Amino acid sequence: MALPSASPSPPAAAQASVAIERGLVIRARSGDRAAFRTIFDRYVGGVRRFLGDLLREDAAADEATQETFVRAFHHLGELREAERLSSWLFGIARHVAQEQRRARHRDERGTDDATGDLPDRAPSPEGLLLGAESERLLAEALGELSDDRRAALLLRLDHGLGYEAIGATMGWSLPKVKNEIHRARLELRARLAQHVGGTP
Repeated sequence: MALPSASPSPPAAAQASVAIERGLVIRARSGDRAAFRTIFDRYVGGVRRFLGDLLREDAAADEATQETFVRAFHHLGELREAERLSSWLFGIARHVAQEQRRARHRDERGTDDATGDLPDRAPSPEGLLLGAESERLLAEALGELSDDRRAALLLRLDHGLGYEAIGATMGWSLPKVKNEIHRARLELRARLAQHVGGTP
């Protein structure tokens, strides 16, 4: 008597997910708007949260999210077969955020305080672990990291990307990814300690 089939192992499930992604991309490239809508629905939440963490302004993050998916739609042909869709989308989002920050800095040039106060971040797994009262301190500490280190750390902590996927998103080698995330963690820990009046 045949035994019932077991549920897919994690590697098998991951392969199935990649196959689904590729099928969606192929259909979307051929002009299937329903396929692209499925891509949008699967990834818009993560992309919006990532952009919210980078830009720290709801209106700017909403605009950047829309721009990210507009660019993705028009440049699907540039997505390499071996490249993960999620890494590619986060890479586009990062570039859009960089453009918005540059534009904002140009607009703010000449003012006394170009950065202003950082608004609270939307709740994240890291923030929930630290507790609601610590959310503002985490936001301030993250805001003091360099743009690239903050992006890499958020991709790791908040979005669960592996080092290779982060490397693809950031355009970094694997050793650089590991080094930058390690340094970002140390810097974040030290800045949090400063904010609460302790020592690293």
